[in-house]
Amino acid sequence: AALEAARSHRDDIVTFLREMIAIPAESLQEGERCERILAEYRKLGFDDAWFDDLGNVVARVGDGPLKILMDGHLDCVGVGDPGTWEFDPFEGKLEDGKIYGRGAVDELPAVACMAYGLKMLMDRGLPEEVTVYLSASVMEEDCDGHCLLHLIGKEGIQPDVVVIGEPTNLGVYRGQRGRVEATITTRGKSAHAAHAEQGINAVYKMAHIISDVEALNTRLAHDEFLGTGSVVVTSIVCTTASLNAVPDSARITIDRRLTAGETVENALEELRSLPHIEDAEVDLLQYDETSWRGYPAQQDKYFPTWVLPEEHALVQGIAAAVEAVIGTPPRISRWGFSTNGVASMGRFGIPTAGFAPGLEELAHTTEEWVAIDDLVRAAAVYSLIPEFLGARADEFVDND
Repeated sequence: AALEAARSHRDDIVTFLREMIAIPAESLQEGERCERILAEYRKLGFDDAWFDDLGNVVARVGDGPLKILMDGHLDCVGVGDPGTWEFDPFEGKLEDGKIYGRGAVDELPAVACMAYGLKMLMDRGLPEEVTVYLSASVMEEDCDGHCLLHLIGKEGIQPDVVVIGEPTNLGVYRGQRGRVEATITTRGKSAHAAHAEQGINAVYKMAHIISDVEALNTRLAHDEFLGTGSVVVTSIVCTTASLNAVPDSARITIDRRLTAGETVENALEELRSLPHIEDAEVDLLQYDETSWRGYPAQQDKYFPTWVLPEEHALVQGIAAAVEAVIGTPPRISRWGFSTNGVASMGRFGIPTAGFAPGLEELAHTTEEWVAIDDLVRAAAVYSLIPEFLGARADEFVDND
């Protein structure tokens, strides 16, 4: 019945998704797309729909004791060189049963399907045990998790469970590696390049450290479920008086992925213990930006590792909803990249798991597409998740 209802909304879901794709919305510039989503939420007749202070689009249905937050981020990365795309990334091209464009995987399908899934649930009859919140969240690509740090930490929404809409190809995902963004800075002494021996070249000092970082990547911890930690240099810059002067400082940026058991303290200590680190400075990067609504967004750039046990009632409840629609048990796995779960589960400890259409490996590529049939299936699943979780409400809510 849920699948049949989703089929009846097929064209509405497709139209909504394509119209979102047509509005460019990189992080911090999401305003127009946010307005479009709020209009859809209000059209669908949710009990309430609004912008929070940061700029997330939020909706609510119901008033039961089990509070479920279903989150899909609405911002996207840029397109890079438009000439590398075989189609207009903002057209929302529809061809051969697929929708193409920037955000067609990461992760506008979740925003569209969650909205219509909740509409279908309302039409069918919302279980009295649940309150369902939708968040079409901002700034995820710029600083994953900050949107939920704000929504949960400052807006008073306290969910018992969170469902993340990053692509899972209709599987159920229950964790991810964390990450740290750090910098290493070396200092030198400027001199004329014709008399380089009078200076100290900060870039040469950094060259040894870069080799140390590359070697560190070969000996990081491994976890059977999440995989191995990783570390990579993602940028290098230097300061120099001119192109014929010895550079007096150099800085590299580090992306450090954390597997199970690794912490930000461990990661920074590893960098500070590199063989050639000497007097170099190792610092955790800080995020300091302003949202599209003019609200300050600040945090350290540490994004915790998190894993929810496979037997947890949230994982099993989502899996049961997927099986009810698709007919077979879903694949239960984890993401290779980071998600807003770094806030909900990683920082707040709120049980979090994910489900969505789309292939993770297409995210941020010039080939993003999602199958319309999978949009229909996903909407049906989202409509069932609150029912399946509501039936197990006592496992999530402390009635004392």
